[in-house]
Amino acid sequence: MTKAKDAHALRSENSSLDAIDARLLTALDAQGRLPMSELGRLVGLSAPSTAERVRRLEASGVIANFTVDTDTRALGYAIRALVRIRPLPGKLHLVEKLIQETPQIVECDRITGGDPFLARLVVRSVEEMDTVLEGLSDHAVTSTAVIKGQSVKRRLPPL
Repeated sequence: MTKAKDAHALRSENSSLDAIDARLLTALDAQGRLPMSELGRLVGLSAPSTAERVRRLEASGVIANFTVDTDTRALGYAIRALVRIRPLPGKLHLVEKLIQETPQIVECDRITGGDPFLARLVVRSVEEMDTVLEGLSDHAVTSTAVIKGQSVKRRLPPL
């Protein structure tokens, strides 16, 4: 079997999406505020059928949220960074709570390896970044990489 057939078989096994669902997701990913009538025109369905499909995708968990994609720089957050966070022994839950309570940490994943957290941080200045990181320093070791640019914006996985 070719790689393309293997990938298609894997998608088919793990997903109940059909071609119309894939087109709906692609259209919503590009422009989430489309009215159901316009979305339906794009995928070849009536507005009620389109709305039912979207509701089904929501109910199955394929669509988890409709959200706003903001440019944090336009909001005054000139610095974006990725921060690897390694709690000191016995401090895992405390550090996780601190991460959740720090508004400048806009996203955080639990990951494998020596550093269990990878956080996305937005701040207005280097001084603010230092203040945020100092708030973690009594309980964790951090390693920070400032984001210079973005090669790939968040996108849908292959459908």
